[in-house]
Amino acid sequence: MSIKEKELTTNSPPCASNSLSNYLWDDHPDENKWADCVHCGMCLESCPTYLETGQEQHSPRGRVHLIKSVAEGKLEVNEQFMDPVFQCLDCRACTTACPADVDVGGLIEEARGQVRQAMPLTGVKRVVSNFFLKGLFPHPERLQAAGGLLKFYQKSGLQKAVRSTGALRVMPSHLAEMEAIMPDIKQSIHKKYKNVDVIPAKGSSKAQVAMLKGCIMDVMFSDINESTINVLTYNGNDVTLPKNQTCCGALHIHAGDRATGKKLAKQNIEAFKDADKVVVNAAGCGCALKEYPELFQNDPEWREKAEVFSEKIEDISKYLYDTGYIKPQSSINKTITYHDACHLAHGQGVRHEPRQILHDIPGVTYIEQPNADTCCGSAGIYNITNPEMASAILERKMENVPEDVEMISMGNPGCMLQIAMGVQKYGRGGKVVHTVQLLDWAYQEDVKKANGENTAAGKECT
Repeated sequence: MSIKEKELTTNSPPCASNSLSNYLWDDHPDENKWADCVHCGMCLESCPTYLETGQEQHSPRGRVHLIKSVAEGKLEVNEQFMDPVFQCLDCRACTTACPADVDVGGLIEEARGQVRQAMPLTGVKRVVSNFFLKGLFPHPERLQAAGGLLKFYQKSGLQKAVRSTGALRVMPSHLAEMEAIMPDIKQSIHKKYKNVDVIPAKGSSKAQVAMLKGCIMDVMFSDINESTINVLTYNGNDVTLPKNQTCCGALHIHAGDRATGKKLAKQNIEAFKDADKVVVNAAGCGCALKEYPELFQNDPEWREKAEVFSEKIEDISKYLYDTGYIKPQSSINKTITYHDACHLAHGQGVRHEPRQILHDIPGVTYIEQPNADTCCGSAGIYNITNPEMASAILERKMENVPEDVEMISMGNPGCMLQIAMGVQKYGRGGKVVHTVQLLDWAYQEDVKKANGENTAAGKECT
């Protein structure tokens, strides 16, 4: 259904916040974000989809032109508009490359909100989207139940039977690849610390921080959450896990469901209102939390609250670097490279801090990865919704992984799953780890040595 057809069938009033815009709903793309784009082309070589297709509509400047054209009434919101907008990975590399800092990612997310109101999902896609985005991710107890089912699948022998019988061959290939690299499901910190108000610092306390436990993060990567708590407390931080925190809303915003994104944002703003600092270990979540003010650009009351909240958000690597973390004494004798998660490097500008952590771990032989800040193709659930493009982008990414590295370190769970698939498929890169895990493993060895235990350093990461 085109935007003009939608106007004839909807009871929703046309957007009144900008009379020059032909978008029908509030929260439409902000012309201030495209005003400085001069279509110079500096963004082209940074765009994964343009590099794969060579097509202008799949470039940043092409998408900006399309978004502007709808606002000017030269184009309708239809399939031709929707495809380039949703093919974008929202990786933000174009904004890094842009001399004028045009916020293409913000425009894309606002445009997707308009698309989903003009052209809502139908049929199976609608059912699946509603099940995950509205019925599962915002509800911690339901997520924990889902995690329990995954754990049963892994521990009961069912997973082994499914793999040995070849049953995975009936699944789409990209889903079968994901199943093959599914991490072991362990106890979540949601359950472990359910009745704990404050996790005390080890030794003297120098600060108190709140921590976002995440949704998928705490189901599939609870060990990373545990490592984050260990590292924070080892460095003198009391850690709180506000009970009413929820999903950050990043996947909802990426999918064009800005209404649910705002609902979750309000819940998190209220949940963390008493915190001075909120530490996040997932790049995509951290970027979404920092950008809450953009969700409320037409709501002065909540925008002000969101701006106060966004100033509290800190990636774990940056927080440790800024507050002076304890440098470990124990060695991790591994050759390691680092992948810049898009929403950490481009979205938050965090590049040096995680690399410094790696350099500060004794025994690490660090090899810089060429084009380390190019997208891996994960992009939230892009590798599920756009598997062919995601696979092509992953292949390009894996070509840049240095040969013979034993570990690839990074700061985002989606990237970890995607690159783990690349390691399995292309046979290079070794173990995929979160940077904070490496620091935690080194600290654990330091503690063992201090207690007189004679253990081999680096045992945790083999």
